[in-house]
Amino acid sequence: MSVVGQSALILGATGSVGRNILKEVLDSPRFSRVGEFGRRTTALDTHGLNNKEKLIQKVIDYEKPGEAGFKDEKWDVVFIAMGTTRTKAGGLENFIKVDQDYVVEAARAAKQADHKQRLIYVSSGGASLKSWFPYTKSKAQTEDRLASLGYSDTIVFRPAKLLGNDRAEFMDNVAQWAVTPLSRVTDSIAIDVKVLAKSIRIAAELGSSALPPSAEATVIRGSDGTSQFTLVQNKGCLRMSETG
Repeated sequence: MSVVGQSALILGATGSVGRNILKEVLDSPRFSRVGEFGRRTTALDTHGLNNKEKLIQKVIDYEKPGEAGFKDEKWDVVFIAMGTTRTKAGGLENFIKVDQDYVVEAARAAKQADHKQRLIYVSSGGASLKSWFPYTKSKAQTEDRLASLGYSDTIVFRPAKLLGNDRAEFMDNVAQWAVTPLSRVTDSIAIDVKVLAKSIRIAAELGSSALPPSAEATVIRGSDGTSQFTLVQNKGCLRMSETG
């Protein structure tokens, strides 16, 4: 995979994390083409986006990933920052559809059999296949399903509470107010979305094999016994953002 002139596809770029990933990637000299695909796209006159000449925007229907044109470009890096909540989705069934099926099928559609690609997925702290909580269990199931797709390199981020999320609901804002002071004394409770996006961009440029020791990355085996992904937890996100 070339280190210059790379292409990047971002799914979920209208959310707080995805929008900051978009800004980071557009600012990076490593990427010459950036695709933003989604049910809606970012307004170009907002959020202080630079290098907009790199950007290719396309509105797609996640119900029809095969018709979205994912394979029109051979994307070097695919970023996925999609997600929802059970409340917003209107129930558990729809939540799983958006949080898992849309994500996995879009990643499958973007994969090229004859091209080395890196897949980066923004999951959630506490994700576990053994979790009793639908949200964190679903995130882990999505991680597992993505790993089985066979990308050349799959990196998963599990951030803790997101700070600077300007679309947070009331209870999220209360929680953010509560954890902000604690985030100054512990590196496992919260992370600013801009810091997270920076660490994700660094990982995208380096790949799992070249991540700095500060990332404290670990290799997680998939439930199928053969697939795997590289995991970066909240502490590693914070430390890695200081390296570049």
